[in-house]
Amino acid sequence: MELLAKTPTTKAPAERFTGDVWVDMLAVGEAPSRLTAAAVHFAPCARTAWHRHALGQTLHVTEGIGLVQTRDGRTIVLRPGDTVHTPPDEWHWHGAAPDHFMTHLALSESAGIAETPDVEWGEHVTDDQYGKAAQSM
Repeated sequence: MELLAKTPTTKAPAERFTGDVWVDMLAVGEAPSRLTAAAVHFAPCARTAWHRHALGQTLHVTEGIGLVQTRDGRTIVLRPGDTVHTPPDEWHWHGAAPDHFMTHLALSESAGIAETPDVEWGEHVTDDQYGKAAQSM
């Protein structure tokens, strides 16, 4: 058994996120493990860009209120204790509600293939798209 070294909290890159988002990497698996785990902290209205994961992604909300939406427009409101799974290759975005911070654990696996990206990033979620999703609250 080994205590993992803590890495500093980092600001999420503006190319992939809108608003203030901070990430604490909790685990980056070393072979044979392929698990990646992060605590992601979103300020109100902050969100990811559209993206998809080669092997899917599981989100578990630890505090606040958030949203997750798929390309077909299905929106789920997330609250503390909620867990949602996006299947492999499903385009989606997630972030905080307009008036609440939100933190979730983001769990995913690496495909372990250098030529295959684990996450494919798309365009930013527009304010209009975000606003329509937030109306479902």
